[in-house]
Amino acid sequence: MRVRIVWFRRDLRLADNESLTAALQDDAVVVPVYVHGERSPGGLAARAWLAHSLDSLDRSLRSRGSALVIRSGHPDRELAELVASCGARAVHCTRDWTPEGLIEERHVAEALAAQGVALRVSEGQMLAAPGTVLTAGGAPFRVFTPFCRAWLGTWRAVAPLPAPAVLPAPAVMPRSTPPTSGVPTVPSPDVCAWWTPGEDGAQARMAAFADDALAAYGTSRDLPAIRGTSELSPHLAFGEISPRQIAFAVAAHGEDAEPFVRQLAWREFASHVLHANPDSVRLPLRPEFERFPWRDDPEGLAAWAEGRTGFPLVDAGMRQLAATGWIHNRVRLVCSSFLVKDLLVPWQTGEAYFRDHLVDFDPASNVFNWQWVAGSGADAAPYFRIFNPSLQASRFDANGAYVGRWVPEAGTNAYPPPIVDHAAARARALAALSATKSG
Repeated sequence: MRVRIVWFRRDLRLADNESLTAALQDDAVVVPVYVHGERSPGGLAARAWLAHSLDSLDRSLRSRGSALVIRSGHPDRELAELVASCGARAVHCTRDWTPEGLIEERHVAEALAAQGVALRVSEGQMLAAPGTVLTAGGAPFRVFTPFCRAWLGTWRAVAPLPAPAVLPAPAVMPRSTPPTSGVPTVPSPDVCAWWTPGEDGAQARMAAFADDALAAYGTSRDLPAIRGTSELSPHLAFGEISPRQIAFAVAAHGEDAEPFVRQLAWREFASHVLHANPDSVRLPLRPEFERFPWRDDPEGLAAWAEGRTGFPLVDAGMRQLAATGWIHNRVRLVCSSFLVKDLLVPWQTGEAYFRDHLVDFDPASNVFNWQWVAGSGADAAPYFRIFNPSLQASRFDANGAYVGRWVPEAGTNAYPPPIVDHAAARARALAALSATKSG
């Protein structure tokens, strides 16, 4: 009897899972495993999502005659112990292209090799793996538009792999902890009030988006009061749906899908940039920003985090984050710009805060987008681009529906005055940025 382990990581799905499909070859018996390692998927919201997603995955496995084995500890040690106890001859997994994910993978491969067992790695996290989209000179791209053009030439819409109908399991499954054991016991967003974590929820959201919002995505995605975006980011972050499944689903919509496909490219660009520049998780990609005169502003940071800056659109976004673990993309940019440019608080501080509070936390995208807003990253926003929260609100929330939902006291005596004068803050930021660039 051939026994193989499938190590689930950021691929919590059964359909279009190349590592699962590979493990099932030759009538093998499969042991599905998830290991809670030292790497955190994010803060409380992301951990709550993960617990529900694992529960969903376990139910799907049980409906096919199997079950999810959950362990806690170092993945190399836990998988080595499982290999010994199950008599497995191979471990299959999907590559996690983050710097920490690659290190984790190397440690697991070394531990398994000591037992004469192979770690077999499949792709599936991205449509084009880092290192496969390069300039004519063979270097990683630093500008999005040429990257996108080259990236589009590397793939085509291919039908995703189906989920297996049956999963052969051993007579006795290894010991496991309950999927919901990871649900935070301290207050966190009730993710199930806003989302449906798991593969089924991802597929339902993809179908609803393709049917109802994709055609108007190019214009409606900037309007936070309506459901004009895909809202697939948390499902993608946990691999409940693959980029290939999304690309295939939208391909039939032709030109209507082009603005959305560019967003997929932006997501992949972030991963390619991080892979080529792993130190960008903590250091600016543009070295001159190491001398930028950031400010220590604990009071401003607290006002920003708590949604009481006196700028309704910023406060609405931060309150949406607190309640749901997610912020609409347009508002996310405004909130980020306010912290790093109006308050001159370091982008690393904002990146860490989002990491701890986003349900859709993605290591590459979070770092990349904060560096983009700060002006220190790849293809970064021009240093003079400083979002005016009031103008952004009048343009993208003209009737005040979004602000009214999250900041109902805006415009009343109960609402605080602005904590900064935006015009003065903008001038201060421009001066700092100009000095930084000139050396």
